[in-house]
Amino acid sequence: MLAVVSPAKNLDYESDLPELNVTQPRLLDNAEELVEVCRQLSPQQLGSLMKISDKLAGLNAARFEEWQRPFNENNARPAMYAFNGDVYTGLDAASLNSEAIGTAQKQLRILSGLYGVLRPLDLMQPYRLEMGTKLDNPKGKNLYEYWGDSITQMLNKDLAELGSSTLVNLASNEYFSAVKPKVLNADIITPVFKDEKNGQYKIISFYAKKARGLMARFILNQKPKSVSDLKEFDANGYSFNEAMSSDKQLVFCRAEQK
Repeated sequence: MLAVVSPAKNLDYESDLPELNVTQPRLLDNAEELVEVCRQLSPQQLGSLMKISDKLAGLNAARFEEWQRPFNENNARPAMYAFNGDVYTGLDAASLNSEAIGTAQKQLRILSGLYGVLRPLDLMQPYRLEMGTKLDNPKGKNLYEYWGDSITQMLNKDLAELGSSTLVNLASNEYFSAVKPKVLNADIITPVFKDEKNGQYKIISFYAKKARGLMARFILNQKPKSVSDLKEFDANGYSFNEAMSSDKQLVFCRAEQK
């Protein structure tokens, strides 16, 4: 099976890295085209477009200016180790062993507004460009129009290489909306994580994001072969809830945290 996750806004380009066989992003020409579009915008325009502070807008304008090819280990960092948000806290890439890292390269994909689809060991230079950004570009009025079927076709290529027809959706709605289910050659399985609060189970964003990372880690370490195997996920107190689940949506619940 192939799993997809969202990127994170926060980045880590400081912590130590293990020895890795890094790779190049496969849609780098597209990324360069989008960088050129963003370079035409002032920091103020970027700030307004991305709804971020003046300080962050200045930082990201500088990132677009400094972005350059070729990517190497001096100017870029493997994606799985560069993103630093709740999903990546759950994934905890720094503690994965070499076998799990190898599995990640085959079975985990990071959806990206700038890079389209990243493998975990693909080098990336720092950026912020969320998939929902309404960026005018040569192919349309937003990034969904820019990427079109490209992301889905890349996932189809990866599924074919794996010999799999199962895609595990661990991405947010914003990012998974860049995937075209009708074009995808796979059944989509979406795990949902609910936490008990005041006697009711509901999705709490912070916990759900971390749980998506934990599920990605489970896939890399346990190598489930079937959807049934995914139901064995039990990290951090979550357990599969059959009554709340359906064929395409697996619901995992956790009792209230005391």
